[in-house]
Amino acid sequence: MKPLLIGSEIYRKSTYGPKHPLAIPRVSTALDLIQALGWVEPGGIIESPMASEAELSRFHTPDYIAALRAAEVEQAVPEAVRMRHHIGAHGNPVYHEIFSRPATSAGGVLLASRLTLDGGVVHVPGGGTHHGQRDRASGFCYVNDAVLGLLSWLDQGLTNVLYLDIDAHHGDGVQDAFHDDPRVFTLSIHEAARWPFTGGLEDRAGGHARNIPVPSGLNDTEMRWLLHHAVLPLIERLKPEAIMLQCGADALEEDPLAKLSLSNNAHWGVVRAVRDMAPRLIVLGGGGYNPWSVGRCWAGVWGVLNGFPAPERLPPPAEAVMRALVFNRAAGRNPPEHWFTTLRDAPREGPVRLEIRHLAEATLEGLPEPAPGMA
Repeated sequence: MKPLLIGSEIYRKSTYGPKHPLAIPRVSTALDLIQALGWVEPGGIIESPMASEAELSRFHTPDYIAALRAAEVEQAVPEAVRMRHHIGAHGNPVYHEIFSRPATSAGGVLLASRLTLDGGVVHVPGGGTHHGQRDRASGFCYVNDAVLGLLSWLDQGLTNVLYLDIDAHHGDGVQDAFHDDPRVFTLSIHEAARWPFTGGLEDRAGGHARNIPVPSGLNDTEMRWLLHHAVLPLIERLKPEAIMLQCGADALEEDPLAKLSLSNNAHWGVVRAVRDMAPRLIVLGGGGYNPWSVGRCWAGVWGVLNGFPAPERLPPPAEAVMRALVFNRAAGRNPPEHWFTTLRDAPREGPVRLEIRHLAEATLEGLPEPAPGMA
């Protein structure tokens, strides 16, 4: 089956506020770029439904979901709600679509889980809000669409699911949600000593989680080492029925909220490698706070899923999408020309530090050995 793409227009004008890192267009940029490249037929983007309160309450508490809906109506929250649910606090502002946008992200991931019931690949760039907690907002995430999608897979009868997270920030909300559920194995590659300051190497969540906290400056060569010496061997040993890949773009070198040094080639390499390793694959978005790097990365993810080669130079309609972007941070005042004209970054290769080798080795400790004859 051909990969499917889920999106929504709700992301186009929705913003967390002019000074917030999520003031930028991300999902809409990726979808516009995909269409400008001719990589999806007209009308080929599946509209994301909005998850119902009942669907959201499969993981989140009903009073928290009610508080989110009330915040959207009132555009304000009482102090007690702010303190209890972290709505309007800790980087989680009250904004116009504070319920509708997260509910749409969750609806898209839930739809993806249903569409993959019998197998297949679905890309949901609007998903990936991996910090959301059961009864509170966290890390710009109001609901945890990844958790809801994984629960939907479990409700369909799956018993061996892998959640793989390559966002610069630890996927704490997902790991916490499945801490005691051996049906879901979580693997997170993230920057060490970065918010939320969880996901240490020793954190294994009852034995069915692994964390790879990488040092700043992680380069493409090191990510490829981790892929081939940790991620792929882990998948080969677990043999999951389904993989959910959170593909946050804040690990790219141009991102203002992390200090990793990957090019988008690294993300595409992970997608390409895991694409055929399970009968079901959902690829989510996630973090990413530079509109050019996020849009180019996630559009390229869709290209990799379909086997489309990245053009040497963007065609005029795609270049126009890139030149129309505005980014008010320092990096956006004089963006380099290749952000407008190319999809693929220049590779960022480098030495593989000893720490990376040790992290890869530690990831496989305690896992079952591969069957005889397995690569």
